[in-house]
Amino acid sequence: MNIADLQHLPRRSVPAFPGWWAALGPGVVWMALAQGSGELIWWPYMVAKYGLTFIWLLAPACLLQYPLNLEIGRYTLLTGESIFHGFIRLHRGFGIFLWLLMSVSFLWFGAFASAGGTAMAELTHWPAGWSQRGQSLFWGYASIAVFVSAILASGVVYTLIERFMKLVALVTVIGLLSACMQAEVVASLPGFMRGLLGPTEASPRPWEAADASKLLTAITFAGLGGFWILFYSYWLRDKGAGMAGLVGRITGLGGAEEAVLSDGYLPSDDRPSAENWSLWRRFLSTDIMVGILGNLFTTLMTCLLAYALLFPKGLLPQEYELAVVQSQFFAVSWGEIGRLLFLVIAAAFLTDTWLATADAVSRIQTDIVMTLFPASRRLPARRWYYIFLALLTAITSLTMQLDAPGPLILTSALIGFIGTIIFPLALYRLNHKLLPPHLPEWARPRGRPWLLGLSFLVYVTLAVLYLKSSLGY
Repeated sequence: MNIADLQHLPRRSVPAFPGWWAALGPGVVWMALAQGSGELIWWPYMVAKYGLTFIWLLAPACLLQYPLNLEIGRYTLLTGESIFHGFIRLHRGFGIFLWLLMSVSFLWFGAFASAGGTAMAELTHWPAGWSQRGQSLFWGYASIAVFVSAILASGVVYTLIERFMKLVALVTVIGLLSACMQAEVVASLPGFMRGLLGPTEASPRPWEAADASKLLTAITFAGLGGFWILFYSYWLRDKGAGMAGLVGRITGLGGAEEAVLSDGYLPSDDRPSAENWSLWRRFLSTDIMVGILGNLFTTLMTCLLAYALLFPKGLLPQEYELAVVQSQFFAVSWGEIGRLLFLVIAAAFLTDTWLATADAVSRIQTDIVMTLFPASRRLPARRWYYIFLALLTAITSLTMQLDAPGPLILTSALIGFIGTIIFPLALYRLNHKLLPPHLPEWARPRGRPWLLGLSFLVYVTLAVLYLKSSLGY
């Protein structure tokens, strides 16, 4: 398979834009998933330990992902295909390499379920007599069982994911905003805002080389980095955005079976298609910014709370206390009731990371297998999806036993960072060189792709700095 195969795709009119309220959603899922990783864990950790030394990097790190999301989304909206299908079209060997790397990077994402379990363990102190690790793992496994049952019982799986993630995002924003309105936190806001403009003072403590991987993860995954960023393509696809509205969707056992087509469509060169694409293009930019700015806003709030409440006391989230220490955020608002509420919310937006990741990775594996191996299409896409969901559930349940959540999350992030360096180059070649000749003039990319080049240079620089710090140079 190569890019030339695109010319053989059937052409269809671009589906009509359904309206903003109906179309928006993937960006919110992106935002909610991001809340459960670096935004809750690593940025507050860095602020609690080093004050405002690195906080000025947060906004640029979030915005740096915009061009990647834009190019990933453009390919799916214009072809109906997943971005991984596009990478395979670039070169089969390249696609297989990314597939293997991605598969390894997601062996440890069960750590998010056990991280959410830390919150439930602190909340309930149950099962009685168990260690903190044992209680955390118990609640992690319980949350996995609940989420898998919800997927099986759902109609359209993406609809379940979107609704749940929207609820988590809303509750998180309201809760964090309420905590930030308290006098103790407001008093620290002026100094915090100055820190966003650049380093204002020396680090309050010496730099520890062991934190290099945490800082790299915080910057690279300010939002969703590594292979996580590719999820956006699959959410757009199941949302039915652009040409993806012409392909099927994965359904649960509670819904009618629909086939997910490995091959998509190209837009036909007619006036209605051009008008519809103009709306879809604006939607894509808006949906991405909803995710990025919403994520930036919630991350700033967690960092402000860490600066006001954790930093002065030297409190750092560690091992099986990733969510427990941050419960101080809500305690400042509502005392013990607030602390307990935060633990419930933390459990939700850490374990929902497992839910969204298990769903997305199962989709990606299904898509890749059905693309690379045509004989696999003898089984319906839904069957493959549930096979991979079962495998991922079993594998991540095992890897949860290997270490505390923090180190496992870092392991996954560091492997995924290799993909982050590669993606700008692959997206440039796919969307700016090889796809445009097959598109109508009005669907071809506008402007210069220099933002992709900037992303690439920044990520390469981060990799070099990380290696220097880790090796002690």
